[in-house]
Amino acid sequence: MGCNRNCGLLTGAIVGAVLAIFGGVLIPVGDNLIGKAIEKEAVIANGTTAYQNWIVPGSSVYREFWIFHVLNPSEVLEEGARPKLEQRGPYTYRVRYLPKENITESGNGTISYMLPNVARFEPDMSVGTENDTVTCLNLAVVAAPALYPGTFMQILLNTWIKSSKSTMLQNRTVKELLWGYTDPFLNSIPISVNPVLGVFYPYNGTSDGPYNVYTGTEDITKTAIIESYKNKRNLSYWEGHCDMVNGTDGASFPPFIKKNQVLRFFSSDICRSIYGVFQGKKNVKGITLYRFAVPREAFASPTEVGDNYCFCTDRVISQNCTLAGVLDISACKAKRPVFISLPHFLHASDSILHDVEGLSPNEKEHETYLDIEPITGFTLRFAKRLQVNLLVKPASKIDKNKLMAIGTSQNMEYMRSKSPYFDGNHLGYTNLDEDYVMIQVIPSNEAKA
Repeated sequence: MGCNRNCGLLTGAIVGAVLAIFGGVLIPVGDNLIGKAIEKEAVIANGTTAYQNWIVPGSSVYREFWIFHVLNPSEVLEEGARPKLEQRGPYTYRVRYLPKENITESGNGTISYMLPNVARFEPDMSVGTENDTVTCLNLAVVAAPALYPGTFMQILLNTWIKSSKSTMLQNRTVKELLWGYTDPFLNSIPISVNPVLGVFYPYNGTSDGPYNVYTGTEDITKTAIIESYKNKRNLSYWEGHCDMVNGTDGASFPPFIKKNQVLRFFSSDICRSIYGVFQGKKNVKGITLYRFAVPREAFASPTEVGDNYCFCTDRVISQNCTLAGVLDISACKAKRPVFISLPHFLHASDSILHDVEGLSPNEKEHETYLDIEPITGFTLRFAKRLQVNLLVKPASKIDKNKLMAIGTSQNMEYMRSKSPYFDGNHLGYTNLDEDYVMIQVIPSNEAKA
């Protein structure tokens, strides 16, 4: 007996219902299989897919520097004119190509390590040579008054500065400015002091850490989260919650990222933990990524965001904690007057940005973000951007230090590596040629006489 139209409809309905039932069964089964695969391969344990990429990036990481050349040094020094800056670069170095050192597994589900620091110049990826000369801030002359504020000591400093024929601005090669040079002013001081300094001195041959992080083998929700840094849970630089080491190092996060999460990560470059919030989805070579960006509120003044109260350390410089966009990190820089901001003072108060000419803050170019594969928690593309500034305070006993000046170093670091991803069946690697991380550095002043 043949099946009429009603029979066909009924059969279709039954088959559809059966498929729906099986689909409802298979969905949680599939999710469970994916979860098991992630728990097996995304943890930091010898033999997993994630482990080798954790030890050393899949391929090269580069750091690109731009130097802000001061175009009007005479006007700045003699008349107190606003510095006019010209950006020069990039000067590119290969970094982070050495594996983590002193890797030690603990019995409590953690693993510790040191990050070796190394930088090798890449002439084919640079605009010039390391011997290119720029007019830039004299780091020693600017920092000295902050380190020795007493009147008598500043009179002595002024004598040594004059005898060494030093001024607030100087001409230096790119190599000297970045990695170190013997400063004539420091070399003339008749007491024991290291005369070598540079924006990143010392760097080559040093290490960062130790870091101790959770492997995820005992609790997958803690994978890559920092348990301690330099054997401490706190930094001893800030008060309250600002002093805590929170989150991961940014290279990866615990699996199964949600859009409503706040992702926290620690950066020793800025001596604090920071956070990112969901900004949107990105598609890279067919892989859906979640973009988390550091919001403007992270560098807002305490008068706007109350939780930032413990980052305000000097009420005079911060104008009673009302200035936005700069962070005083002198406590972790041996009291040198170092301030952190986003590049070109993005999101900073107008009074700071307009003290110099030649800066153009742009959110697209200067924000920090991380593009994360949400199932594994791996960061596949990221842009870590920051700016390091030197505060120039008036010093009545030091000639030429009554004027305003700006320093001149900026750098961008980016990575082209094989990054791990999950395609629904297994963990694998893909070459993401657009992967990069940026760090920008501009020593500068924000104070007038």
